[in-house]
Formats: sequence, C-alpha cells, structure tokens
Amino acid sequence: MKIIFIFIDGLGLGADDPDVNPLCDPRFPNLANLLAGATPLDACLGVEGLPQSATGQATLLTGVNAAKAMGRHIEGFPPAALKKLIEHDNLFSKLRKLHKHCTFANSYWIDDPYRIPLRRQSVTTVMTLKALGDVRHKEELMAGLAVNHDITRWTMHTRGYDGPLIEPEEAAEHLLAVAEAHDFTLFEYFLTDRAGHSGDLKLVFQCLETMERFLGKAATFADQPNHLFLLCSDHGNIEDPTTTRHTKNPVPLVALGTGAERFQTLKTLTDVTPAILNAFKAS
Repeated sequence: MKIIFIFIDGLGLGADDPDVNPLCDPRFPNLANLLAGATPLDACLGVEGLPQSATGQATLLTGVNAAKAMGRHIEGFPPAALKKLIEHDNLFSKLRKLHKHCTFANSYWIDDPYRIPLRRQSVTTVMTLKALGDVRHKEELMAGLAVNHDITRWTMHTRGYDGPLIEPEEAAEHLLAVAEAHDFTLFEYFLTDRAGHSGDLKLVFQCLETMERFLGKAATFADQPNHLFLLCSDHGNIEDPTTTRHTKNPVPLVALGTGAERFQTLKTLTDVTPAILNAFKAS
C-alpha cells in the first residue's frame, strides 16, 4: 500500500454556487470532481470560535482533539504546549511504529539544516523533525525530489532562487516520484489560506488554477493498484470570499483508490489519522 496525503490549508465546503464560491467556477473541473465526491468533516471540534490552523492541523495529524486539549482554537504556529502534543505522538511516528517508510515532500529553501530549529515551526515541521529528524532541502528540490510549498516556485525568487518556474503538472510528477519511493507521502499547500485572508480575488483564482492543474495530475496516483490518494484541510476560508476570516464550514476529505471506502464514514478531523493507520494495517 502506498498513500499520498495532500493537505490544503483553508479549504472548506461552501455554497454550491459559482457566483458565491470560487471553488465552483467552471474553469476548475478537476477540483469540482474531487470535491463532489468528498466526505465533509467537522473542523470546529466542539470548541467555541472559528477553527484555526495550529490546532486544526495538529488534530488532523495526531488524531487528538488539539483544540479541546488546549482549551481553545490556536492560529498560526503551535506554541510550546501544542508543540509538545504534536511531538508526543504524531502520524509519522505512528507510521514508523508500523515500519512504514514515510516522508514530507515539501522542500525547505535552506543551506544549513541546523537553522530550522531557530525558525518558527509549523505543525508539519514540528512533526517531521521529531519523527524523521530532517526535512528536504534545496538540493532535493532542484533534483525533482521535493516540491516547493507554492508548487510552481513562484514565491522563491525573493529568497535567492534564480531558476525557472515549473508547471503544476511537473510539480505533481515530482510528488508522484517521491510517493513511489515511500509508503506514505505528505504534501502541504498553504497559499489557499493566505489568499483567503488577503481578500484578493486575483490571488484566490491564481491559487485555484494552480491547484486545478496540480491535483488533476496528482490524483492519477489512485489509478494504480494498492495506491490511495487523500486530500483534506484544517478549516474553511478560500471558499467564502465575503470574509477574510476562517469559516465554520466542513472541510473536504477526498479519498480515491484502494481502500477509499474506509474514509467515507469519517465525521471529524480526529478520525483521519486513525483511518490512515487502519488502511495500512488492512493492506
């Protein structure tokens, strides 16, 4: 069994109306097809207030209701207490206990890996460093063995990258190559959340066009035997351009391929990690 899990920040299931919800725009048929078969998951987690990234992602990638554990929804980067929860027992560490070869496909544009602990760390960074000990660097990116968070590398020119942009389909091919070499591969795309917060519809549609092309290719992973394609989010945002804040909309869980039916009965973010573990145990 091989699994790709694409995590998209700030992607909710909104109104089924292209005049209201940019995800329903007819220019994005791949997105429409994926979301049409998605299982809606609760992202509010029984905690008052708008769901937020740090606790939502921690819940998604540990199976623990992080918002309840922290007593509130926490945005952005995880503080010390939440970081401790993530480090204690996360999806990567659970998979390693099952003797599965897992990886985080995102690249970090750094020369010195020892500088990572000095930076603010996202949930995925905390999990990867604790469970795997290292992340993918610029050498892997340039060799096609990693994917930049923006998919096409367009944000990298302000950080010293002087190479060409790549097409979303090529980035997806890089992701597929990484996934074929591992049992479980995670990729994170967070510009959707930034675009939603910006209120800039041009940026929103730019992100969605990139996702449309990238996911159209990446989802072909599920066409092979014993391959499972998963996509999920932590909270809503980009689906509602009437606000620059997060939403309480359910988030989509897309499952395609071998064992996809196991994911159709899930109800909340807490269910995703256990379901992934069960998929491997059943294979």
